[in-house]
Amino acid sequence: MEKMYYEVHEGNGPYLLLIHGMLSSRAQWKRNLAALAKETRPVVMELWGHGRSPSPDDPALYTPEAMVEQVERVRRELGAGQWFVCGQSFGATVTLRYSLLYPERVRGQIFTNSTSALATKDKVKDLYADVHKLAGNLAKNGQEGLRRMRIHPIHAKRLPPGAQQELLADADLLSPAGIAKLFQITSPVASVAEVVQGTKVPTLLVAGEQEERFTPHRKYAEENIPGIKVAGIDGGHACNIEAPEAFNAAVLEFIRQHS
Repeated sequence: MEKMYYEVHEGNGPYLLLIHGMLSSRAQWKRNLAALAKETRPVVMELWGHGRSPSPDDPALYTPEAMVEQVERVRRELGAGQWFVCGQSFGATVTLRYSLLYPERVRGQIFTNSTSALATKDKVKDLYADVHKLAGNLAKNGQEGLRRMRIHPIHAKRLPPGAQQELLADADLLSPAGIAKLFQITSPVASVAEVVQGTKVPTLLVAGEQEERFTPHRKYAEENIPGIKVAGIDGGHACNIEAPEAFNAAVLEFIRQHS
């Protein structure tokens, strides 16, 4: 059985699952782990085609439901009755869906700016109109095709000193074939916007307020996720890296409230 890679960090308190976004890796959380470990036991997971995870050939493993089952597998292997989950960007498509399907397993969920998780049907069609062209480009150009994508960390401009290098250190591990499958198979059906009203677990959105394009999606979340709390912080899309102290403080306060 193909398995997504995960690692458990030493800490105190409940398990906290952390899933990065597209073209990132476990390095996404490097500036958060020490603070979060003071009151949680962080569990860092890498998506198919990213970091140390494989890139399965079976397209069925790339469905949102199959990716949720990878998360549930990790919970069972840890022996955790309940835990907290946190998704960054594309990772939020997995954690938000997991909480919808397994609310009894989730003490609370956190997520950051995620267009892919909150795009409504009309927006999804526009966002992923060119996924097959993208997949063809990656098949032809491999790593160079990945580096040309605007979301590749090589193009990051807002990160604090050293953070870009941390992400780039894992960038060569990205699998063009795995990324192509995520875009082709997962992305067009990854959004939970149409079902997020059914959320039954405590929810915190840590919103990077400098990313203006996320503003309508933040509003959608505030209007459609029952009981959601929002912590706006001075950062952009990768707000947990750009403003780590504010992100860590917001997450830990939420965890204290629901532990």
